[in-house]
Amino acid sequence: MTALITRDELKAAIDAGEVTVVDALGGDYYAQQHLPGAVALVESEVDARAADLLPDRGAAIVTYCSNPACPNSQAVANRLEALGYTDVRKYREGIQDWVEAGLPVESSVTV
Repeated sequence: MTALITRDELKAAIDAGEVTVVDALGGDYYAQQHLPGAVALVESEVDARAADLLPDRGAAIVTYCSNPACPNSQAVANRLEALGYTDVRKYREGIQDWVEAGLPVESSVTV
């Protein structure tokens, strides 16, 4: 099982530029809102896109989904680990928790 990371730990790692955050929801969910600096990478695209998006297999990576019950972040984390990524963690909660805590998100929706 992938190690879990708390909101406070993740925020500190993002602020320090020490982690690549992976949004495992993708699509419209990613476009509407995602964690700061996150890249969208869903399970079906990991094999084809991971090397381009995440070239350093030893770098810290955190996957996340909508909430703790969403299986997407664990599925992406598992696939990354199978491909040889060595420092993959999963955000314990999810973007809902992040938003409810009043933390900033980004959007790629244009108005």
